This record gives sequence, structure tokens and C-alpha cells, in this order.
Amino acid sequence: MNIHEYQAKELLKSYGVRIQEGIVADSPESALKAAKKLHAETGTSWYVIKAQIHAGGRGKGKIQETDSNGVVLAKNIDDVQEKAKNILGGTLVTIQTGAEGKKVNKVLVAEDVYYPGASEPKEYYLSILLDRAKGCNVIMASTEGGMDIEEVAEKHPEKIIKEWVDPKVGLQGFQARKVAFKLGLEGNAFKEMVKFISALYNAYIGSDASQFEINPVLKTSDDKILAVDAKVNLDDNALYRHKDLAELRDLAEEDPLEVEAGKSDLNYVKLDGNVGCMVNGAGLAMATMDMIKLSGGEPANFLDVGGGANATTVEAGFRIILQDPNVKAILINVFGGIVRCDRIANGVVEAYKSIGDIPVPIIVRLQGTNAEEGARIIDESGLKVSSAITLKEAAEKVRAAIS
Repeated sequence: MNIHEYQAKELLKSYGVRIQEGIVADSPESALKAAKKLHAETGTSWYVIKAQIHAGGRGKGKIQETDSNGVVLAKNIDDVQEKAKNILGGTLVTIQTGAEGKKVNKVLVAEDVYYPGASEPKEYYLSILLDRAKGCNVIMASTEGGMDIEEVAEKHPEKIIKEWVDPKVGLQGFQARKVAFKLGLEGNAFKEMVKFISALYNAYIGSDASQFEINPVLKTSDDKILAVDAKVNLDDNALYRHKDLAELRDLAEEDPLEVEAGKSDLNYVKLDGNVGCMVNGAGLAMATMDMIKLSGGEPANFLDVGGGANATTVEAGFRIILQDPNVKAILINVFGGIVRCDRIANGVVEAYKSIGDIPVPIIVRLQGTNAEEGARIIDESGLKVSSAITLKEAAEKVRAAIS
């Protein structure tokens, strides 16, 4: 589960991670109030106005309606309201949102942390995530903060620092010092970075996160180390342990169909193709999408109804798939292991009758327990549903349906 920058920063702060202070606002007027409060608390006189959406590249992105960037600087308090007005309610298009962009409902009014001092501010990159190949968490760091880490990895792989942490013993002090040393830090900045890394790792473990990305981590001109931005992804499977974090979910940032599917305990991801698919099992779903492509079509979604599929889940899957206007055919591909094929077939027939006239062809491929009985139920239903036994037969019927 993704959360907004302002939520991520509050989470980090609760674990002792130093952050760029800021206050969230949902209107130009509340943005001005936030700036005044921020000035009173921090003394800042410049303000960074940041669009809050679940996507990166906000600083380079553009608001379609006003051509404002998604991250702007107000050099005095009088500019805050106007700059917030140019962002709020607009559609922000970034490299990660695609051409359709995302509507901005909130902005973060943050303090200026690039103030003059004894030394020049310096940006770093820092992230923590699970390395599945090694079975360890890995801390990734770079001196090239503020840049796309993919670009740094491609052009300057030697500038990517990696430190693996054994989950059985946790982060050791020498490991945090090792990362700070490789970043070229010394003196008080070195000590501050060691504290920052340790606190960040504690936050990562304590929140059951799947990824932390802080880009940039800033060394200020007076050698403080703080998070200027924060991208946090929480493990959905652990949210039952964190009711407070589960409440941070912003449904407005998620695809409405995916939200609806979640209410029916369906694993659904919308894609851009023309063939809807409904499958029991993630591996079979991936194979089904490959089969659709080989047949000349493009998958319109990933939909796993799970091992306990019944008429209710099949009907919910139908209704979600049919909301996509690009779907020209639906392929149901079921292996009857835990669930019997005749039960699935009856579920398909019941769901079809419940929904009414379905405007696109439906191909049902059943294999496993009672597959022949399931095919007979489909064939004798009198509905516009055709059965298939082999993958080849299903692919041919998909090709005929979309041609």
C-alpha cells in the first residue's frame, strides 16, 4: 500500500528520523494558514509547495490546467496561496502517471531547508527494500541524490552503494557507519548520517514496509541530515498488525475497479488490452495472459478469483471486467483442483443470468476435477458461452472472438 509523502514523513518522524517539516493543506486558504504556522514553528521564510499524489517525478511534472510544476518554491508568504491555487484541483502529469495524469487534492507546504551556511548543501539517495534473491534487506545509497536512481545505475553503477542486512540480527552499527563512510561524509555530518540510517531502518522494520525510498536525503549547510522527500510502500499482508497505518490508505489515488475488486476479495489489476480474463491462481493467470497475446489479443486485466471461486465471486469478476469499455471478449481459465469444474460452470451460468445480457463473447476453459461435466453444463446452458478443454482450443476461440 502506497502512502503520501506527508504521511510517510510523519511515520519516519515517529521513529526519530529527521525530516523536512511541513503541513498538509487541501485549499489555497489552508495552504496560507499552514505557511504562517510553519514560519512560527521553524522560522522559514521560503516555502516549498508539493503536490501530493502517488507518483514520482512531481518536480518535473506539469499541471495541465495551469502549466505549473508539481513542486514549486514560494519565496515569500504572499506567494503561497497563489502557487497552491495553481496546483490544487489540477491534473498533474509526470513520467510515472502517464498522459492521463492524476488529480491533486492536497499539497504539502514545507519549510526551506536549502539555507546558506558554512558549507554547501549536498543531496544523497537512500532506500531500504527486500532483496528476494539473497533473502535479506538491502540498504542502497548513492552520492547522486535527486536523480532517477535507474539512470544512475545505468550510467554510473559504481556510485550505487549496497549493504545487506541479515534479518536474524538486524542492522549493526558498523554497517550504518560503513554506508556513511562510503558516501564520503565526515565529522558531524557522518555521525548524523549514521543516526539517520539507523532510525530509518528501525522505521522500515517497525512498520512492516516493503520499500522505503528517500530521494533526496539532504546534508544541510550546517551538517544536519534529513529526509526532503519520502516514498513508503507498506506490505498489505502485514496491515492487520498496523490498524493505524491501514487508515492512511487514500482510495482516491487507486483505480476504482481495483478498489471494487478488493471489496470482493479479488486480485485485480487493470491493463490496456481487449480480452478480459478470469482465472483461479496467479501462475495460471500469468500463463493465460501469455496465451491471449499469442492468440493475437492483449490482456485487459489480471484477475485471480482464488481457489474458492463460486457464483458470487464469478459474478463480481464479470461485473468488474465489463466496466472496461475496451473488452471485446472474456476468457475464463480454471484448473479444478481445490474447486470442482462443474461448480465453476454452474457459477458462470448463474452469474450470466444474474447480470443479464452480456454484450461480449465468453470462452470458458475448464480442466481438472469434473472438467467434462463442467463443459457439458456450459454447452447446454443455452447462453452465449462456449467451452474449451485445451489451451490451444481456448486460444483459437479467443482469436475468432476478437477478429
